[in-house]
Amino acid sequence: MVNDRQSLDLTSFARATGAAVEWRISDTPVSYPEALAAMEQRVAAIAKGDAAELVWLLEHPPLYTSGTSGKTADLLDPRFPMFETGRGGQLTYHGPGQRVAYVMLDLKRRRPDVRAYVASLEEWIIRTLAAFNVRGERREGRVGVWVKRPDKGAGFEDKIAAIGVRLRRWVSFHGIAINVEPDLSHFSAIVPCGVADARYGVTSLVDLGHPVGLADVDIALRQAFEDVFGASKSRLPEAVP
Repeated sequence: MVNDRQSLDLTSFARATGAAVEWRISDTPVSYPEALAAMEQRVAAIAKGDAAELVWLLEHPPLYTSGTSGKTADLLDPRFPMFETGRGGQLTYHGPGQRVAYVMLDLKRRRPDVRAYVASLEEWIIRTLAAFNVRGERREGRVGVWVKRPDKGAGFEDKIAAIGVRLRRWVSFHGIAINVEPDLSHFSAIVPCGVADARYGVTSLVDLGHPVGLADVDIALRQAFEDVFGASKSRLPEAVP
């Protein structure tokens, strides 16, 4: 299904100044409160012009988060901690084997257009998946990136990546999550992103038969990011404000 977001000029998010985005990776799982506090501090610094834009790659320990449209009834089994968050969207799961990318960009300097920014995040995911010969697609009314599952039956599709964003003074935070090799059974405790239709499930790269790791996905994310958003700095081992 094609929608009009695909016709947007995605390359317009590359900064005209040519300033590089900082790129950092945390090698051990980061608690959600710690990640949120670090994002808040970095976003404030970016808005003031005191820090560079940042992409932070990490994993979380098993947990659920609820966005601004989250519904209590969508938490079916509180087996892991739940965190309320100011990002858009509903309930989702984060845990080991899932690559979370928190994206802190100054949209005022790039393009102050939330809709176009979300489309660019989708494009970033789609290009990343293409590096592994996986065709990710957008779906109207279902946020995130999806893959067709004809092996499960006609009309079946699975979500492979989630998107949830928030803006403050036109600086973005939160971001995307790509399922590389998480425990997919952990998604059964929630109604992921409010989608209850049995035809629409959750999958991962490994579940689709692609034996890749987080490091492989990180390389693909870096290349695809630069194609969509512009140049980035060298990767550093730990994210700091």
